[in-house]
Amino acid sequence: MSLPTELASIFRVKQKSYKMVLVLSMIGIWRETQQRFISLDSIAERFLSYCRDREVNNLVVDIPPNSMASRWSEVSATQVKAILDTPVEALRSILAKNDRNELTFTYAIWDGGEEVLTELERYANRELESYYTELQSSSFSLKEHLSHILLTYRTAKQEPFANHPLGTAFRRTIPEGIRQYPFISDHIRVQGSVGQGNWATVPWIALMDTRLTGSTQYGEYLVYLFAEDMSSVYLTFNQGVTKPIRDRGRRAGYTYLENKVDQIRKQLPLVGFTKDDRIELTTSGLGRDYQVSTVAYVRYDSNNLPQNEQLVADLQRMMEDYQIYVQSQLQTAANEEEEDQIEDEESEEVETLSVTQRLSQIRSFIQNRGFSYPDGLIENFYLSIKTKPFVILAGISGTGKTKLVKLFAEAMGATVQNGQFALIPVRPDWSDPSDLLGYKDLSGTFRPGRLTEVLYEASKPENRSKPYFICLDEMNLARVEHYFSDLLSVLETQEWRDGEIATAPLISAASLSSEEDQQKYGDLSIPDNVYFMGTVNMDETTHPFSKKVLDRANTIEFNYINLLQLPDEVVGETITEAVAPNSFLRSDFLQLVDALDENRELISETTQSLAQLNEILEGIHAHVGFRVRDSVSFYMIYNRRDNLMSADEAFDLQLLQKILPRIQGSSSAVRRVLLELLKVCLDRPLAINELMEDLSPVYNEAEFLNAQSQIKYPQSARKIVFMLRRLEEDGFTSYWLS
Repeated sequence: MSLPTELASIFRVKQKSYKMVLVLSMIGIWRETQQRFISLDSIAERFLSYCRDREVNNLVVDIPPNSMASRWSEVSATQVKAILDTPVEALRSILAKNDRNELTFTYAIWDGGEEVLTELERYANRELESYYTELQSSSFSLKEHLSHILLTYRTAKQEPFANHPLGTAFRRTIPEGIRQYPFISDHIRVQGSVGQGNWATVPWIALMDTRLTGSTQYGEYLVYLFAEDMSSVYLTFNQGVTKPIRDRGRRAGYTYLENKVDQIRKQLPLVGFTKDDRIELTTSGLGRDYQVSTVAYVRYDSNNLPQNEQLVADLQRMMEDYQIYVQSQLQTAANEEEEDQIEDEESEEVETLSVTQRLSQIRSFIQNRGFSYPDGLIENFYLSIKTKPFVILAGISGTGKTKLVKLFAEAMGATVQNGQFALIPVRPDWSDPSDLLGYKDLSGTFRPGRLTEVLYEASKPENRSKPYFICLDEMNLARVEHYFSDLLSVLETQEWRDGEIATAPLISAASLSSEEDQQKYGDLSIPDNVYFMGTVNMDETTHPFSKKVLDRANTIEFNYINLLQLPDEVVGETITEAVAPNSFLRSDFLQLVDALDENRELISETTQSLAQLNEILEGIHAHVGFRVRDSVSFYMIYNRRDNLMSADEAFDLQLLQKILPRIQGSSSAVRRVLLELLKVCLDRPLAINELMEDLSPVYNEAEFLNAQSQIKYPQSARKIVFMLRRLEEDGFTSYWLS
């Protein structure tokens, strides 16, 4: 028979083997005695005997908690009773405890008779063997890797940073090894760093529950911290210090972190871990940051590292404490939401899905609506929004630009019906911001525009955790700079205020006449939960974009159409929208300095690539500035953080969306710049001087690019070839020509 539903999931979370061994001990004693109420002393003795037998026979078994002993032979039955408190609590759905310190199964299980108990016994044995197999199958040794780092890091710091094996160990090998442990849940993100571009003073390996935090800059997480002199490594329960200090200032930030430390120490058992501020990593300013942010730790000296089993056991015990804290935070948020009857901001900001899971959900939603977009487009659209809340979708009419915005918004729970999605058609006669923001009539009464109405709703406290999408349809039918310039300028004033992104006022209270208008719209700004999309059709009836606009947006092109691609057949249950918190789309960085500590290497590589392009673009005065540098860097950081595409694929899209839209003209200088850029895309020599005289080799885009195997930036290369052909045939070229 199959187990009842309430029993089939009791071992789903296998943080240790204790639950399975406890159940097997109780069933074994019942078979021998037929007593339904079993003393905790008897269960503890049976439990201890099981663990000792596996230990003696060199079979894999969880080692005792660090606070008790290193081997089960050194643990007493009295100590085991304390160990069993946690699994007994975890199995409260099937176990009961009376005043005589006896355990029994619930009536529902006894009513099922021996058949249910036999099936439960098989289930526990099966799950136990599966757990042990997972533990044994891992060839990863935490001790070997920690020891190697402690022995070699100081020497490595004297060697070139780029492509160093230690960097690979921190970023890939060790995180992948730790993720193999069965007590590491799917919510845990493991990330390591030896610095960005230069060797870090204190390298680290962090384990973050993505339901609390996605960055070491804020929130709570576990992290291995290596002392600067490599004399020791600490396993710590820690907090991110960057964001609290940035938002509150150093003094107030320290106070906040210290109060949080006291709160967590009182809340969690943290048995066997040190709880003080004597963590010693470096003599620099970082030392004080770690002292005030560390909740608990265990120190391992480089000349006396414990056995691998002990290191893993310590990590497992601290992970158990961490998960208790995570669950309490999630429960607190849920309780506050229920009590207040509103979507509490803190609760809504908890994203239960990873970025890849959320994007997969969005893609499935769109496909189930009968629409299909090229591979990678949804990821690119997400990264573009995350980088800057203004995206331009360009291309010929009927390619699904507006539909993409609407479906993406609906997949996140933003619809026309709930007011979180607004489609605003642009009129050719728009000449100033009043067409969007509103105007004062002859009586002096303020008449809000559609945009102002959306901003007002999005700014309400109960709505700040919901994303709002504004789609400006056919936005270049009028000159964008005339009606949209105020918004572009205000977007540039974004700054962090009390954990939120705020801008300067878009509508000043002083400009409004009535007290009612002043209270409602006065000092209205652009909140961080509003995202602007513009659709563009380029033809003789529309206006071109200035560099001021292009610098502030990612331009996604929709010109490559495959009419033979038919919508996928909808299979299975129709997927409905799943509300996503604003944190999924909101930028994590506003200035490059915010991202520098953890991403220095990637930022350096990106900046060097842009500098190479700038040398080429200077020939036609189309080179980019700091705003584009920061935007491209953020795009690359978000992409690498969630592993959405390769670095070359991401930079290819940024070259296509941030650089090429700036290029237009008819001169030979434009031709040379395009050829130089094509050379970068191909990543191989190109006969530029010959092509300056005769462009016929690149006339046939497909033949030319197919002849170039392993193109570094294929999408940009294809666009450049198209632009060169238009230059040759028409005497003028532009990114925007279709």
